[in-house]
Amino acid sequence: MSRARTARRIAAGAAYGGGGLGLVGVATVGLVLAEVQFAKRTVGTGLPDPPRADGLYGSEFGGPEQSPGPLRLGMLGDSTAAGLGVRRARQTPAALLASGLASVAERPVELRNVALSGAMSDDLDRQVGLLLDDGRPVPDVCVIMIGANDVTRRMPPTQSVRLLTSAVRRLRLAGSEVVVGTCPDLGTIEPVYQPLRWLARRVSRQLAAAQTIGVVALGARTVSMGDLLGPEFAANPREMFGPDSYHPSAEGYATAAMAVLPTLCAALGVWPESDRLDVSRDEDMLPVAQAASAAAGEAGTEVTPARGPWALLKHRRRRRVPGEDPAAASSTGTGPPPAEVAGPA
Repeated sequence: MSRARTARRIAAGAAYGGGGLGLVGVATVGLVLAEVQFAKRTVGTGLPDPPRADGLYGSEFGGPEQSPGPLRLGMLGDSTAAGLGVRRARQTPAALLASGLASVAERPVELRNVALSGAMSDDLDRQVGLLLDDGRPVPDVCVIMIGANDVTRRMPPTQSVRLLTSAVRRLRLAGSEVVVGTCPDLGTIEPVYQPLRWLARRVSRQLAAAQTIGVVALGARTVSMGDLLGPEFAANPREMFGPDSYHPSAEGYATAAMAVLPTLCAALGVWPESDRLDVSRDEDMLPVAQAASAAAGEAGTEVTPARGPWALLKHRRRRRVPGEDPAAASSTGTGPPPAEVAGPA
């Protein structure tokens, strides 16, 4: 069964209350997940809680009282969204995205990160409540990174997608734009060996495609996290992964943020590129399921809703996020760096 067809079936089950595993055989998936769990125990975590990065970024562009006021960014999800494994707040993906958004929009950005290490999609309802039910203004845009723990802890994919789409729907109805970083490729975990590495990749990519189908239907955008965003991770796993060989390093988080930033800015209409297709970058308008399947297989790809059952498959040009190593940025072919943007240390 093709990835697009499987993803459609999972998304349909999520929408209409279906159940079932819907990925690969039950025995095979059990073997994959047992191996992934063993890998996680083998490498261990032993990591301190991620630093808090909430606060105002880009204060040189204006203060909270100045018109039009700061943009508001909410971050939700699991340990990747929280920034587990880095020591400084400015190294977390949320801080990098807030700094980058402030630089591109030339407006201050107020960041709230409610992500929780170890979270599954069933924690998103609580996280959305923290953002919407405390009397503060609704975030202008939210980024959600979720899915890896759903796979390793055997949450049925239909349930996983249903919980994610419920969270996205609440945020969209409240008036927030939403960008979802889909389930990463668990086949990149070093202690998982072939053929289980291939099977883990298949399971996580199928969930990523189903997540895309579900949230694009609600007007949200997705960015494929894939193998944690491209050949940089495959070529330099020791640099891109942290000491536990499972979570990204500071360099890895910067690479991930650099891939999400264009979509984040485009969702607010501040990215200096239109949503027109660029055929030179293999961009296309495809049926949503086909676009979701293609994006799941190519890390860093954006899927944006279009007309009816169609979606845009985008490969936006990346820019260096503030605080990233310029040498690393030049090696990935990005454009000139934006101005440095101050934020919490």
